[in-house]
Amino acid sequence: MIPFLHLGPLRLGTYGLMVWCGLVCGYVALQADMRRRKLPGDPMNMILLIGIAGLAGSKLYHLLERPAEFFAHPLRMFFSASGFAWFGALLGGLLVIVLFARRYHIHILTLLDACAPGAAIGYGVGRIGCLLSGDGDYGIPTSLPWCMRFPNGLVPTSECVHPTPIYEFLGAIVIFLLLWREAKRSAQGERPRGWILAEYFILTGVARYLVEIIRINPRVWLGMTNAQIASVASVVAGILMLLALRTRPTQPAGG
Repeated sequence: MIPFLHLGPLRLGTYGLMVWCGLVCGYVALQADMRRRKLPGDPMNMILLIGIAGLAGSKLYHLLERPAEFFAHPLRMFFSASGFAWFGALLGGLLVIVLFARRYHIHILTLLDACAPGAAIGYGVGRIGCLLSGDGDYGIPTSLPWCMRFPNGLVPTSECVHPTPIYEFLGAIVIFLLLWREAKRSAQGERPRGWILAEYFILTGVARYLVEIIRINPRVWLGMTNAQIASVASVVAGILMLLALRTRPTQPAGG
């Protein structure tokens, strides 16, 4: 694995580079969806602030998951190149989207629908950074032909393990394509506000729950990891949203 790239005196973390690439992919998707919905606002500024809030939220959520370890080594853990939680990134990003919706007078569910496909593809591309840096997001040992070792990773292992970041990347592509198709129908007024967001909650929740089965994260409640608990909550929220939205009328493209 390649945790860092050395360009002369400059050392670049591959995780950070792939997060940046993920933000670029998210920007392209968000810009395209906002255009077809004819929504106001600057998608570039939105993506930048969503990315900053998402990274801050993911780091904070990860630290809160391990309070004893954090208080034992607060500076080392806070400035570590590893240790980011998907659910924390989701919460941080949602906060910024709410603020932008108020700033540009866009219905919050409409803007969240527009952001959902970009969030899916951005997350998947960012996961490749986990693969390159070997930050411990790999899975349990396996003898499958595509297993990988991370002897030089940030969290090294000499065992042949599931390359779960690749699984998540492939899953994110599928989720993006499904959401993008549905978002087109939403932009044409064939779906009520919030429909794409609800599908995002369900699809990403299911995908993360499944990959956690073969991840090395500790089980904390009923045999589930923290991420699986958050995933169950995400799926339940998405299902409840869809049930509530089934009785609502569809909205115009820019509504």
